[in-house]
Amino acid sequence: MENILDKYKSVSINEVTTWFKAGNIKDFPSNRGGCIKYKDKQIAVFNFERRNEWYACQNACPHKMEMVLSRGMTGSADGVPKIACPMHKKTFSLVDGSNLNGDDFSIATYPVKVVDNEVFVGFLE
Repeated sequence: MENILDKYKSVSINEVTTWFKAGNIKDFPSNRGGCIKYKDKQIAVFNFERRNEWYACQNACPHKMEMVLSRGMTGSADGVPKIACPMHKKTFSLVDGSNLNGDDFSIATYPVKVVDNEVFVGFLE
């Protein structure tokens, strides 16, 4: 049986081959997340308005494989933007996906750009 997390791999801005239109900026709540579907992936997109930045990551929490990260709480830890799983309170960097609790599992992150009020997420496809 395939692990749900096997389809999620971080993408750097330099690796992007496809910019997927996720929606308009008004489609995403301020300082919270929304979820989009790209092919077979659920992606959490965050309008981190307090930082004037956008982030995207897998929606699946690697701790219990629940699709919940888009509903997590955003914040910062030592200046690093983070998302906290709403179910288990595990926290992850929105910059590189690292686990800020010191656990082994991490999340995949994706670049985001905003052009003319439209939000795009970058993928390697």
